[in-house]
Amino acid sequence: MLAVGTDQPHLITTRVDPGVPVFALGRYAGARRAAIVALKERGRTDLTAPLAATLAVGLHHLLTWGILGLPLTIVPAPTRRSAARRRGGDPVTRLAHTATRAHPAITVTPALRMTAFARDSVGLNSGGRERNVAGRVTVRGRPPAAQQVLLVDDNVTTGATATEAVRVLRVAGACVAGVLVLAHA
Repeated sequence: MLAVGTDQPHLITTRVDPGVPVFALGRYAGARRAAIVALKERGRTDLTAPLAATLAVGLHHLLTWGILGLPLTIVPAPTRRSAARRRGGDPVTRLAHTATRAHPAITVTPALRMTAFARDSVGLNSGGRERNVAGRVTVRGRPPAAQQVLLVDDNVTTGATATEAVRVLRVAGACVAGVLVLAHA
């Protein structure tokens, strides 16, 4: 189920700590997992709207609770170029744009990219995931200049990608307030 409870997103603890709060809208299981996999791996773009609506509700809760403020820049987690080509674009960036389309004080900036040598992390353990992304996330162009930046992704497993993305954004001068994901493993 993609519904977001009134008490969600939940603050979660990842194996690798990105140094900012990580919020998840549910477990990576059942209908939520099936929808994410279908969107990313099977080209089911019809799932963009319902997943973006889920993301929008979670974002609204974080704003309402005062955890985030406006103006806000959302930075989608980086994806490998080969994966984006295979998927017809970056689904997380598409979700972020769709989720925030009606909010004038929120911008989406795809400021991160994954270098060519990062591989698919499926099947890697925590240490393998860390080694896989270490030094392979880079800022494209200028870093977001907003007062607050929120990293958004579809799923967090160990936190390795989020940790490297937050590190790179901070080194570039961005003020990263947290991470919001649709699901956590």
